[in-house]
Amino acid sequence: MGERQSPALERDFVPALGRPELTGLYDRAIALLTRERRWRAALLHLVAPAAGETILDVGCGTGSFAILMKQRCADARVIGVDPDPAVLTIASGKAERAGVAIEARQAMGDELAAIGTGPVDKATSSLVFHQCPMPMKRATVVAMHRTLRASGALFVADYGEQRSRMMRLLFRQVQRLDGYANTQPNADGLLPRLFAEAGFRKVVEHEVISTPAGSISLYSARKA
Repeated sequence: MGERQSPALERDFVPALGRPELTGLYDRAIALLTRERRWRAALLHLVAPAAGETILDVGCGTGSFAILMKQRCADARVIGVDPDPAVLTIASGKAERAGVAIEARQAMGDELAAIGTGPVDKATSSLVFHQCPMPMKRATVVAMHRTLRASGALFVADYGEQRSRMMRLLFRQVQRLDGYANTQPNADGLLPRLFAEAGFRKVVEHEVISTPAGSISLYSARKA
């Protein structure tokens, strides 16, 4: 992966799995609890990386989806953004072992204008918004909208509306790790409204995937 750029100021963020000491277990936990292969494959199909595109992966974490996009299309430019240097270190090692080159930027999701990528064709995010406080959710969606070209598109996989009693019960596992205040808006179905409020159009929920930790929704939206 490329060189990481530190933010000008240290800011609080929720680490992978809610606590820094659990970061090393993140990939294993996600594989076990979220039906990862299914939703990542579905999200990759939606994003459809193409040659010459610049794709921004916001909250890239350990790099799993950024690597998949680069493997799907070697001629796409993939940039991963995350505030956590520990997960970016893991992502760098994974990318090297996978034989792909991904650029990395250390920054919060609302700092996209400052990381120097220029306009991007597509922006993605996976299992990030449910961890963010409401002001950061809003600011990150707005930053993604501003970073996209006029013809750009947004693609998100995250815990969305928990539509059944069983899904709400299962989702409590996530809420205990990432905090009820941060996660409850997702469970109440807030994300599509946030996208629309930021200026996105044609907001679509494509699929709802039940998992052992609640349901994950796949969304797309267009800037124009």
